[in-house]
Amino acid sequence: MIIERIDNIQDYLHQHEHKDMLRFITCGSVDDGKSTLIGRLLHDSKMIFEDQLAAITRDSVKHGTTGEVVDLALLVDGLQSEREQGITIDVAYRFFATDSRKYIIADTPGHEQYTRNMATGASTADVAVLLIDARYGVQVQTRRHSFICSLLGIRHFVIAINKMDLVGFSEARYNEIKAEYEAFVAQLNVPDVRYVPMSALKGENVVHQSTQMPWYAGTPLLELMDTLPIQRAVPLGKLRLPVQYVNRPNLDFRGFCGTLAAGSVKPGMAIKALPSGKTSTIKSIVVWEGEIAEAHAGQAITVTLNDEIDISRGDMIIAADDDLTMSHAFLAHIVWMHEQPLTVGKTYDFKLGTTFTSGQITEIVHQIDVNTLATSATDSLPLNGIALCRVQLTRAVAFDSYALSKATGNLIVIERLSNITVGAGMVQERAKTLSDIEQLPAVTAAARARRLGHSALKLVVEASGARELAELIERALFQAGALPVVVNADDQAIEALQAAGLLVIVADEVVGERSLRIRGSAEAIAPVQLAKSNSEAAEQVLKLLREKGLMG
Repeated sequence: MIIERIDNIQDYLHQHEHKDMLRFITCGSVDDGKSTLIGRLLHDSKMIFEDQLAAITRDSVKHGTTGEVVDLALLVDGLQSEREQGITIDVAYRFFATDSRKYIIADTPGHEQYTRNMATGASTADVAVLLIDARYGVQVQTRRHSFICSLLGIRHFVIAINKMDLVGFSEARYNEIKAEYEAFVAQLNVPDVRYVPMSALKGENVVHQSTQMPWYAGTPLLELMDTLPIQRAVPLGKLRLPVQYVNRPNLDFRGFCGTLAAGSVKPGMAIKALPSGKTSTIKSIVVWEGEIAEAHAGQAITVTLNDEIDISRGDMIIAADDDLTMSHAFLAHIVWMHEQPLTVGKTYDFKLGTTFTSGQITEIVHQIDVNTLATSATDSLPLNGIALCRVQLTRAVAFDSYALSKATGNLIVIERLSNITVGAGMVQERAKTLSDIEQLPAVTAAARARRLGHSALKLVVEASGARELAELIERALFQAGALPVVVNADDQAIEALQAAGLLVIVADEVVGERSLRIRGSAEAIAPVQLAKSNSEAAEQVLKLLREKGLMG
């Protein structure tokens, strides 16, 4: 680190305020030493208070994994379950500064099941510090994290080959791992890759130059980070203001609130609202302190217009002379984050910026093998799988490609019933419209079942008062996300409705009976006696269909 003379506190504060800010993540496979590295960085750069050091010294006796040595990983592994298991689960953020830069570190988990947390930490990073255990070399998670970082647009990798003390500080082992990773990373779009051999536990090549590896001619990690020339993505210069909220506190004020995703805006500027295409001019820009003359990307603002035009949450405000892609369909790289695999044709909710809508992933163009980066065809995507997919939405949305603008090119996929985020994506480009595709796949029974979330079945309800019971069952199944319809036993449309993929509930009036017969399933199901209460019988049918895997 470069130590400069500072004559007074004002000079120091001015210098600190104008330092470059660098965000980086530590990632890699489990137990590669990510949390220990951050702890060592903070400790050796004198960024730990005495009470913090005393606390982790005490905690090391109970939760430490480093024997008699203070376990510096406890500085960032603060959750009880993290300390009990000796692993990182959630993303932990830490701030520190040197004479050259200010840093925000994201310590991300290495376990495969927490890959979604790692992707969250990487989404705002400028640099990825990927750790590799010198004993085991490049692992599957090393490759997966590297690929996700490249997808998220991180252009600088620092490969920290850690635990060199456990391989005798061997130069040969370092060169072997470096060559293995170089062969892999050459396939990724990462223009700047640096390598540092180190021992985070011993403090070798972290803040101070190692005395154990004289063969390494480079700089320690912190000095490398202080001097690393950061090639940040060129910001999109065009106006992008996703509307998050319409502020209407009284009859005399109507403002449109949001964080300016790209470009700049000032009063008098001609704008256009999407999807309506209506135009107006900016009347004023309001922030907490009052009105301002100009706003830039990253600022949370409220704009008022000179004309009364209809703008709602999810709309996009752009320059009047600009064009932005509006489409129902696009291609996106999807990282799947749920134990239940992605199902082609199933309806999910999608959130792109402030826009919330529903749709389907209609095609997995190819899945990507994180080990080899080879692509292969598939019809489902498992937990932590990565694939290029075609997304079809129920309404046209405005977007940029993720490479052009992260803020207007990202999305999340949400399971509709549980409201759980099951996937994250980066928009690549607009997909071909249906009119551009000469040969569409056939609409099969299996395709209908994927789209509707259930098999096409005939449910015959035999009972006194069968119609009333059938309609109650219909309401229960519809509420659960199915598409049922009630018909009488003599209805001529039963087969056509079933062929269309519906759950056809046939009300068959039979005195003295109270049973359910299921027709159309691959597995033969014996007639079921229904509960005496209609509400209990409806719940019984719903539970049975789920147990048999006939609906979600």
